[in-house]
This record gives sequence, C-alpha cells and structure tokens, in this order.
Amino acid sequence: MDIDIWEVLDAAETKPFGFQRFNPGPGWGGHCIPVDPFYLTWKAKSVGQHSHFIERAGEINRQMPSYVVGHIQAALNDHRLPLNGSKVLLLGVAYKPNIGDARETPAFVIWKLLEQSKAEVSYYDPLVPKIDERLPSELMFLSGREGVADNNLKDQLANTHAVVVVTPHALFKDEGSALIEPLKAFKGPVIDTRNWVPREWGLNLYKA
Repeated sequence: MDIDIWEVLDAAETKPFGFQRFNPGPGWGGHCIPVDPFYLTWKAKSVGQHSHFIERAGEINRQMPSYVVGHIQAALNDHRLPLNGSKVLLLGVAYKPNIGDARETPAFVIWKLLEQSKAEVSYYDPLVPKIDERLPSELMFLSGREGVADNNLKDQLANTHAVVVVTPHALFKDEGSALIEPLKAFKGPVIDTRNWVPREWGLNLYKA
C-alpha cells in the first residue's frame, strides 16, 4: 500500500491525549522481551488457554531481520549491485540505543542472513567494540569480531556498498562524531530501520 509508517506515527502523535508512541525497529532484543513473555504463554497453554497476541508479536519480531535483509537486497538492486559480494556496514549492534548490551540483538540475525547470502559484513558501534556476548551455536561465527574504529571509519565507508542503520546511539550525532561527515558523503544506499537519518542529508535513503 506504500504507506509510510513513520508519517502515520507522526500524524497520530498530534492527538492531544490518549496516545502513546511506540516506534518499530529491526526486531526485538535483550534478555527480557524475547524470553519472559513466553513463560506466560507456556503457563497459559498448561491450563488450556492461548495468549495469541503474545505469540503473534513474537512471530512478527522474529520475521523482522529477514524483512530488513529483503530491503537491503532491494536497495542494492536499485544500484545494480547483487547482495552476493557486496560490503555492508551495520551502524550499531546493541539491542537498543545508548547501551553496550548486545544480548539477543536483531543485528546479529541480520548479519547471519547477510553472510548466508555471501555479503561481506562489518559494523560500527563504539559501545560494543568487540562481540563477546554468549552466543547461540548458529551465531558463534561472530564471537571475537571487532567493530570498525573511529580512525578507520572514513576509509571503511569509502569501501562499503550499503549502510544499514540498526541501532542509532545518541553519540552517533554528537559534536565531533567520527560518523556524520563520512556518512553524509556516502553515495550508496542507506537502509534506515529506525527513521534516524534526516532527509536533508540528501542520502540515498531507504526506510525498512
């Protein structure tokens, strides 16, 4: 239907009462939301009840990394590039902004799906300089990977085909940030899962 969910949220937010904004993203993460509600669904089933809303929310969140990767592939196609062999830079891998916690982060699932399609993936996240979380077996290939350092970021972006905004920390836009100026000069597609990139930067922006 080509409806911009961010415009819908902005419009809904003009209501002067009775509205609480919840922004979509690339999937759930952390030690709580992907885990704890399903103790309740298990208990409900044990007494013959079904918590359909919780189960459906889980299904949608588990599908989001695949949805994002589909948008990355479509954006690269627009630039006549295949996903296979493309270099993709993830901005932020923590499970939510402004923390260094990467437990159950959707960024790692997006990474796995990209590598399965033979993309070359790197990441920039000063709050998660090295991946040392306890990882499930299917993500163990990420253990010990290190993020791009500030002094290498400009060169990394110059050799990147697509940028994906996964977890935009506030420090990304801090004065003196190593990210902003080289990102503004980036000519490839920028896939924004958080509505973080201002339109006035003039980037090849794709919302996912």
